[in-house]
Amino acid sequence: MKQKIGILCPSDSEAAPFLADMEGVTETRKAMLRFYEGTFHGVDVVTLFSGVCKVNAALATQILIDSYQAGAVLNVGTAGALAPGLSVFDTVIATEAGYHDVSPEILTEFHPWLPAPVFPSDARLLALARQAAARGEHPVVFGRMVTGETFLADEGRREAIRAAWHPLSVDMETAAVAHVCYVNQVPFLAVRTLTDTADQRGAACFEQNWVC
Repeated sequence: MKQKIGILCPSDSEAAPFLADMEGVTETRKAMLRFYEGTFHGVDVVTLFSGVCKVNAALATQILIDSYQAGAVLNVGTAGALAPGLSVFDTVIATEAGYHDVSPEILTEFHPWLPAPVFPSDARLLALARQAAARGEHPVVFGRMVTGETFLADEGRREAIRAAWHPLSVDMETAAVAHVCYVNQVPFLAVRTLTDTADQRGAACFEQNWVC
């Protein structure tokens, strides 16, 4: 089977722009998920929305790799800002991703025995993303993303994650996608648009901005 680029989004709204521009689309279903195969601006892709949270994202990523022979996986969607100075609708591209709610030694002392508790993005995909960002006018920043299971409404928790991880953004799926790609040796990159700033509470701002 010919390799494709996997495009994984958490929600249907985040996947909709890709589906609208795909041609020759066919749909298949696995594990209660809908996978859309076709071409996106001449590139063979398979796109889906996985549902929110780490397990859903990991499940969908493994299926992309096993059943659709995804040669690379792009995780695309929205995120909350954690670094100061970022604005709503800025784009963050992950240089690496980690879990803010998993003890680091679980990943370094046990499978997958990481040298550090973060999953690196693919160097070639990062280089291409930097080239694309340099040609555009939209604000794009590169750095670490972190992932956990809940919206960070508590300011004390947000400050603790900033101090421990120094991330640009936070979401509920990116590190899980990166984790599965890492153990399968499949190139990974995450692109997220911010729906709040470091000084705003996540849930309310997300609901207001995520479909804009």
